[in-house]
Amino acid sequence: MCGIWALFGSDECLSVQCLSAMKIAHRGPDAFRFENVNGFTNCCFGFHRLAVVDQLYGMQPIRVKKFPYLWLCYNGEIYNFKQLQKQFGFDYQTLVDGEVILHLYNRGGIEQTASMLDGVFAFILLDTANRKVFLARDTYGVRPLFKVLTDDGFLGVCSEAKGLINLKHSTSLCSKVEPFLPGHYEVLDLKPSGKVASVELVKFHSCKDEPLHVACDTVEALPSAGFDLETVKSNIRILFENAVRKRLMAHRRIGCLLSGGLDSSLVAAVLLKLMKEININYPLQTFAIGMENSPDLLAARKVAAHIGSEHHEVILNTEEGIQAIGEVIFALETYDITTIRASIGMYLVSKYIRKKTDSVVIFSGEGSDELTQGYIYFHKAPSPEEAAEESERLLKELYLFDVLRADRTTAAHGLELRVPFLDHRFTSYYLSLPAELRIPKNGIEKYLLRLSFEDSNLLPKEILWRPKEAFSDGIASVKKSWFSILQDYIDQQVDDLLLEKAAEKYPFNPPKTKESYYYRQIFEKHYSGRSSWLPHYWMPRWVKATDPSARTLKHYKSATQE
Repeated sequence: MCGIWALFGSDECLSVQCLSAMKIAHRGPDAFRFENVNGFTNCCFGFHRLAVVDQLYGMQPIRVKKFPYLWLCYNGEIYNFKQLQKQFGFDYQTLVDGEVILHLYNRGGIEQTASMLDGVFAFILLDTANRKVFLARDTYGVRPLFKVLTDDGFLGVCSEAKGLINLKHSTSLCSKVEPFLPGHYEVLDLKPSGKVASVELVKFHSCKDEPLHVACDTVEALPSAGFDLETVKSNIRILFENAVRKRLMAHRRIGCLLSGGLDSSLVAAVLLKLMKEININYPLQTFAIGMENSPDLLAARKVAAHIGSEHHEVILNTEEGIQAIGEVIFALETYDITTIRASIGMYLVSKYIRKKTDSVVIFSGEGSDELTQGYIYFHKAPSPEEAAEESERLLKELYLFDVLRADRTTAAHGLELRVPFLDHRFTSYYLSLPAELRIPKNGIEKYLLRLSFEDSNLLPKEILWRPKEAFSDGIASVKKSWFSILQDYIDQQVDDLLLEKAAEKYPFNPPKTKESYYYRQIFEKHYSGRSSWLPHYWMPRWVKATDPSARTLKHYKSATQE
């Protein structure tokens, strides 16, 4: 994890512009570099480093003697860089996994480069010999990337939008800052003036398609094909374990978020098992956050005891959570209701990890709910086919919601997040299964995933079959949800008259509740006029929901009242 920033064709003094690069310093607390591009005095790169691999030669932009005309700034981890080296005979000059991007590009161009990378990434690649700039982002947007391109060819690129919104340009303040789409690469021509012109934006991978890099995976071919239940269960276990194993690549201490729900518990259990197998000589630290005796704390305690991790609990108090709202919204760059609710706990547990421990590479369970149909409202899906379509829609929008939350809350404290449920190979296999196999069964969501690990003894049965609990609710008591606590506080902060006129003040995505109005006010203070970053609020489908919390849904209420 790190922060990348680049400008091409700046009319303003670069020493002034580079102050914007400091807005993302939290993403790389270990080192910073600002470098001009030879021959282009108005082009430059900025890089904030979190040193996870190759402590000596890991600074960026990466340049190697073999390709003196290539400049690379990237944020991410490429898990198959050694397999690609073996397959194509690449001669690496550093231990940095991202160096493979230079070799792939030299060998086969940008299309092959983006398609062959097994990992999470956002990168800026400059080819001065051919006067090209390339931008690319991984399939699910696990690593963030924003850009601004003016009509006269000034380009700014950054890991977070906050590093671009205050850039100066001769024609105007740069206003059209927008997220770069996941699963895409863009080709731009670099003019002698340092300005650029976009040539094409190409989608190189869809979540349903088996990735091209399967040939370079540690599990080359699954032992058996077909959709009989035992084969499917076995393949799910093999691919999930493989997804965790490849993410063990790190020179810094590994930890794991543990809410006590199915997803984080499975990640923690498999992670600890594999760490023992490769003789990592320190205990796995797991981290839970919640109010005293909250469902998440109690469940996480059981899991930690079962797997034998070094467990840490962060007790959340109401005042601390409420006080964090402003800084959380600034970090997130969104005003989405459920994203903010869920981010407060994750932000505070990340703050604890950074201050109190030496764990830096943090595993988490994001992506499972979208992939395996884990949200409560999937029980109301009209058909398996519609449930499958909804699952794909959620995966495509992860970069706006859960993946955004997970990245920003951890990156704000200089931690690197790893999410094995979003492994390209694992997700494409799961999505290839018949729709009927993937729906909730017997009143239980994620039924297939749970069933696949039932005989593994990785987790206690009551955890493996624990019903879905939204993170923003699980951290509070059963009697009073976290969202209710937030609403009670915010009711006193927002006047009724303000809410009545909300649609006039905020015509795009107008707030419908005092809570959403409160969040929007804070967002606009930091990111005025940029409400289009959120196309729509996250809300459940197929139910008449006025609030995104699972605790407002009928299925949840009946399950907890039994």
